[in-house]
Amino acid sequence: MDGGVIHRQAIDRGLDIHPSRKAIVVHYALEAVATNEFGEPVVADSKDCAKIINIKGLSRTTNVPNLAKHIVESCNLIDPAKLPVVEQLLLYLQARRSTKEGEAEKDVLEASTKKLQKQIEDRENSEEASMVELDVYVEGLYDDLHAKTKSTELILQLARLPENLIELANNNSLLLALSRVLRDDWKKSIDLTTNIMFFFFCFSTFSDFHRLLTQHKIGSLCMTVVEHELKRHRALQDDVSKKKKEVKVADGTTTAKREYEKAKKKYHSLLKKQDTLLRVCLYLLCNLAEDTRVELKMHGKGLVKHLLALLERENTELLILAVSFLKKMSIFRENKDQMAEGNIVKKLVRIFPNKNEVLLNMTLRLLLNLSFDPALRLEIVRGALLPELTALLDKESHVKVVLSILYHISFDSKYRAVFAYTDCIPKLMKMIVNVRKIDLNQK
Repeated sequence: MDGGVIHRQAIDRGLDIHPSRKAIVVHYALEAVATNEFGEPVVADSKDCAKIINIKGLSRTTNVPNLAKHIVESCNLIDPAKLPVVEQLLLYLQARRSTKEGEAEKDVLEASTKKLQKQIEDRENSEEASMVELDVYVEGLYDDLHAKTKSTELILQLARLPENLIELANNNSLLLALSRVLRDDWKKSIDLTTNIMFFFFCFSTFSDFHRLLTQHKIGSLCMTVVEHELKRHRALQDDVSKKKKEVKVADGTTTAKREYEKAKKKYHSLLKKQDTLLRVCLYLLCNLAEDTRVELKMHGKGLVKHLLALLERENTELLILAVSFLKKMSIFRENKDQMAEGNIVKKLVRIFPNKNEVLLNMTLRLLLNLSFDPALRLEIVRGALLPELTALLDKESHVKVVLSILYHISFDSKYRAVFAYTDCIPKLMKMIVNVRKIDLNQK
């Protein structure tokens, strides 16, 4: 192109926290525009890029404002006007748990998995499975629904022993048969579906088997099951409400009462089985979501919407898993925006505070991630969570996270007056005095 010039420029696309490292991710688009000899643009091209800024030596005593200033001055991709945003991200990284703390959360989820395994064991028949009989169990997958369910129970027994997984993974006939049964019959029996999903979940706990699960489209099937079960739950809820209204209209006649009790019994029976199935599905999806590309596909299939719906459930173990998954996903802007659209803070208000310390801790950490968004900070204030958060300043296990949330809320000058209606300031003063006393005693 004679006399032409190519201009390149970086266009800001925002800042994010790295999901696992102490690093800030700078998103930008690299735009190249070619002009002719008259200075008119003739060709334009744009490429999305990301730069990872590793934050070394970040500790509790780090001077965050000075570090933020240094990062902005050192990286020409960050607009100087974004200095307050960089400070917020550094404060989050400072508050985010270390690897050791991350392992503690993993231990909590593993403990929850053991409870789930115990529930599955209690459902199983007394027959003991054997790898020698595996071909017989596979044949049962081509029989009627009852035989299929029994066969999947026995196959699941084998999969729960890690030493059997490699041999099971190499049995292509077994995997194809189970995948086929799951695709064809998952709507016919919730017990059958739970057995097969738990079988594949056993593989999902090892990342080496994730490709195998992807080949058989287990993640996609799992998402379909979750969506269907949530729709079925809403339909049964509506049916129970309808029958309850009919009892009032019929002035408590025996027939109306009987129909209402029947609908209620059916609903509670399904609820118990559903909670188990949904927990298995979410554990499986959570394991597969270690790959951010897979997590992105889950976002596209509406996983955030499904997780928000699960916040309306009562099962504590299911809530822990749903909140934990939402916390993991909330570090990405697209997910966080979808959570905001789904009124996530209002849904969290329902389960906050909670007597279950694990659920409470997970909820606080999710709120911390959400509190980086000004609109969601407003929702936290509107949801009357400030007094609840202030009360938790007395609990050593939660104080770090609570302080971070309160600090974020204080960024907005219009919300600072709200603190006067809580015990926050007196408690903070007391904490400062106590720290000074400790320092003096040490000296």
